[in-house]
Amino acid sequence: MPIRRTISAVLVVAVAFVAGGCGLLPGASPAASGPTPLTVGLGYIPSVQFAPFYLAQQSGLYRDAGLEVTFQNKIDPDLITLVGQGAVDIGLADGTSVIPAVSQGIPIRYVATVYRTFPSIVFAKASSGIADAGDLEGTTLGIPGRYGSSWIMLQALLESAGLTPDDLEIRDYPDFGQGVAVQQDAVDAATGFVNNEPVQLELAGDDAAVLRVDDFVPLPGPGQIAGSQTIETKPAAIRAFVGATLAAMAQIVDDPEQGLNASIASVPELAQNREAQAAILAATVEAWQGSDGAPLGTVVRADWEESIAYLTRLGLVPTALPADQVIDDSLLPAR
Repeated sequence: MPIRRTISAVLVVAVAFVAGGCGLLPGASPAASGPTPLTVGLGYIPSVQFAPFYLAQQSGLYRDAGLEVTFQNKIDPDLITLVGQGAVDIGLADGTSVIPAVSQGIPIRYVATVYRTFPSIVFAKASSGIADAGDLEGTTLGIPGRYGSSWIMLQALLESAGLTPDDLEIRDYPDFGQGVAVQQDAVDAATGFVNNEPVQLELAGDDAAVLRVDDFVPLPGPGQIAGSQTIETKPAAIRAFVGATLAAMAQIVDDPEQGLNASIASVPELAQNREAQAAILAATVEAWQGSDGAPLGTVVRADWEESIAYLTRLGLVPTALPADQVIDDSLLPAR
């Protein structure tokens, strides 16, 4: 999955939380009442992209916030269902998956943005001559399947150039081997994540051309989600978790080595190629921040409204939803 790059106001807030010896984030329970247990679902494969969660756990940010956090690794669709059921308290999910899920009655809310730049992209070797969406006409393009955020992104990107998927040859790589296919010239281009496949391509010695959808449709990237019932019953704990995670993100923006070391401590096999993991983390940090200078975690309501309208037009949402049914930014730290 995806990669990213100033300390934001989040770190200032975090420092204020732990200053003065209390060590509690706003809304956290006093130590006398004991820590609040939270089950947190991350992506399917443990990765350096989850560095803020590893760092917040290892550095004691969650503990000092009055939380006892347990991680699980699940794929995005499973996490959305489990979070909606309350079996998982907090999860990571792509905004383009959250909107259809809420439209189908799954009671979840998107509470904090992780990737402010939409991480799903189309990439190719720079030598391919593919420089914009119009250049994809008549090419071969690899995808993992016609589903999920990458498929939605591809349709939006092609639409911006007046194209449809029928205007190119699409090849399926259900084992997610489309990145290798680009390296081996089996396809001209492929979908991927800005902090993964293009990074791997460049580490292999080829310059990468990357096509982003952000300029055409502000699709919401992956972020933290919680079930509506969980938000009602554990609001202080959810708020404390969001604040602690954003504080860890801010620390990694300032010092990526902290995030890399925390990731290797949690997933030791990542140490086998530290250079590659550092490059992936750098791309991930960049995607966390976006381009508008807003604080980490910011949820931009206008972008969600535009995305909901777009997904409705694609037929992925039967009836347009108010953004308030999908997002809840009340749990973000005070700015």
